[in-house]
Amino acid sequence: MTARVRTRTVRDGVGESTSRTDGIPKVDGTYLYSGDLYMDRMLFGATLRSPHPKARITRLDIGPAVAMTGVHAVLVGDDVPGLNAFGLESPDQPILATDLVEYWGQAVAVVAADDPETARLAVEAIEIEYEVLEPLTDPEEADRRDSVFHRARCRRGPQDASGAVVVEGYYEVGMQDQAPLGTESGLAIPDGQGGVDLHIATQWTHVDRDQIVAGLGVDEDTVRVHHAGVGGAFGAREDVSLQIHLCLLALYTGRPVKMEYSRAESFVGHVHRHPAQLWMRHEADPDGTLRRIEARIIIDGGAYRSTSDSVVGNAVYHAAGPYRCDSVSVEGVAVRTNNPPCGAMRGFGAVQACFGHEAQMDKLADALGMDRVELRIRNAVGRGDRLATSGQVIDTSAPVTEILERLRRMPLPDENRSDDPRLLPGGTGLTTSRPMVERGVGYAVGLKNLCFSGGFDDYAEARVAITPFGVEVHTAAVEVGQGLGMACAQIARTVLGIEDVVVYYDDTSKIGSAGSTSASRQTQMTGGAVMEAARMARRIALERGGGDELDGEGVWKDGILVTPMEDLVGRENIEYHTRFHHPQTDAPDQNGQGDIHVDFAFAAHRAVVDVDRELGLFRVVQVDTVQDVGFMINPRSVVGQIEGGTMQGIGLATLEEIVVEDGVIKNPTFTDYLLPTFLDAPPIEIEVIEEPSSFGPFGAKGVGEPPTVSSTAAVVAAIRDATGLELNRTPVRPEHVALAPES
Repeated sequence: MTARVRTRTVRDGVGESTSRTDGIPKVDGTYLYSGDLYMDRMLFGATLRSPHPKARITRLDIGPAVAMTGVHAVLVGDDVPGLNAFGLESPDQPILATDLVEYWGQAVAVVAADDPETARLAVEAIEIEYEVLEPLTDPEEADRRDSVFHRARCRRGPQDASGAVVVEGYYEVGMQDQAPLGTESGLAIPDGQGGVDLHIATQWTHVDRDQIVAGLGVDEDTVRVHHAGVGGAFGAREDVSLQIHLCLLALYTGRPVKMEYSRAESFVGHVHRHPAQLWMRHEADPDGTLRRIEARIIIDGGAYRSTSDSVVGNAVYHAAGPYRCDSVSVEGVAVRTNNPPCGAMRGFGAVQACFGHEAQMDKLADALGMDRVELRIRNAVGRGDRLATSGQVIDTSAPVTEILERLRRMPLPDENRSDDPRLLPGGTGLTTSRPMVERGVGYAVGLKNLCFSGGFDDYAEARVAITPFGVEVHTAAVEVGQGLGMACAQIARTVLGIEDVVVYYDDTSKIGSAGSTSASRQTQMTGGAVMEAARMARRIALERGGGDELDGEGVWKDGILVTPMEDLVGRENIEYHTRFHHPQTDAPDQNGQGDIHVDFAFAAHRAVVDVDRELGLFRVVQVDTVQDVGFMINPRSVVGQIEGGTMQGIGLATLEEIVVEDGVIKNPTFTDYLLPTFLDAPPIEIEVIEEPSSFGPFGAKGVGEPPTVSSTAAVVAAIRDATGLELNRTPVRPEHVALAPES
């Protein structure tokens, strides 16, 4: 027999822009999102919601709805068999309100019927009366009344430090919606033995399962949560929405039940970005060296806690930005109001903080007569420096100076501007003429912590199996469109040298938690778990096969195939299951000090904006960005994440805001809640810096959130530069520009 020499190399491994297996189905419409799920004999659910931001339920009669033909269930709070409460960090929100309703749109009853129209009519048939109460909707008033979820602070260094040059400012960030194109939807299927399978668009199957189990009052193994196709998330699906309602209805009726929110219902059915009010004061020496930073931050958590404690903590820890300063005092509070609940959204507190600290850095540069980028470089943190707020030594990559220098060197757009109306503020409305347009350029740089922090036991499980047909990767991590499955496959291919890799998203009964698809953590955490499991599977394969190399053909020794794959795994697959932890972090002490975060990522943006001052119209001409990414597992995916995150930041700067008046959302549609479209998308030029992270697979870092952190601040800075206006609120509305008093 002639010896076979190993010559093959693995394709589509890490560092390559591989194609996504779900790409074509999503484009041609054959991909199954959670809203596409169907089962014979399934019923349809609908929800009765409060029309008041605060009221007492004085009468509730479900009789007329129960009597309707085609209605199979009408459930209220008293029908919840377990704990009538849920919540991501603490169970404080009723599954179905029984006495008080605390925000506009709160769920009071759910129905199941033969078809969606009958379900809707049944909801309307429920007779309910309220005693309307005065809502608390002003965050500052809530703080004065001590209606508070959490207070956080960071105090570090000598508190009497000062600088010769002082600037301060007050800033506001509006309530942004994650606006996933797929609304909340799912299908619950009873198993006939008291259990239920829930197929749902979510971000964290295991935590969903835990809250469902508590609400149903059943054993953990009777509830199985399956990852269904997700039509966008961005934090909106981290909290429970219709999960428990679906399972209640399915178990009560003994039939599969599907529920899908309308667009208007989606606006009240998930949490939003916390609106924020910030006061900041910066003091510096005449040469620009920061000496003292003070800040106070109020975020409005709405009626229930969700992740408000963590968001305000993050806002406080990021309040000084990526800058050195040895004297800091930051106070933050998350208040409880009767406004819609707020929770996770891309950036998680760092977006609000960055809007404030970057406006302050521009003010300080102007007061010092310094170039705005030079001031940032002078104070930029680097590896070995301490985070200004928590005092944590940054022992991972922190190329802030290089990011800013490379950003400044990127070419600006041509000054020879076109009179094409499509390229003017106002677009084809022909409302702007070129002589009325002023151009502005703005810079911003931000940082974002990666993974869960503050002593949380953050881990992800994964299982890798080598089979006769290739490699299986098993995980409970949720693919929300960011390309996680593709990255896991690339990692397994590279470690094992086997090209045929399939990623399975297991339900909660088959594998342990991979944690939430949030906090820019899955590439490092689930990717790290896959890498660890693949390495161990490879070791087992080499020991079993008696060689030193592995690929899709089998085990090789000294370049000769010694154990073909059919012999290696002919009788028994080789598999390894792991639980991967990142390095331990500390819970903050009473002054917010400690090694609170495990890793950081940094990004900077430069925005170029044209503004018609008279009409208050603006157009983002170009955005340039440089980001610290660790290592690009899939370059195309990294670029897509940076482009998408930047566009969400542009949206918050120029268009996106949920308008809440007296606790009521006034614009719960895509007609009135304005999103950037392709026509609003400017050219986005991207450069990346690859310096390995401390623990991510192949040195990778999470990349999803940093683009949103600094892009909003950069765009608003450019509008300020064009107009000379202070513009201390985002999103910037036309009236903020056109009706501003002349300076």
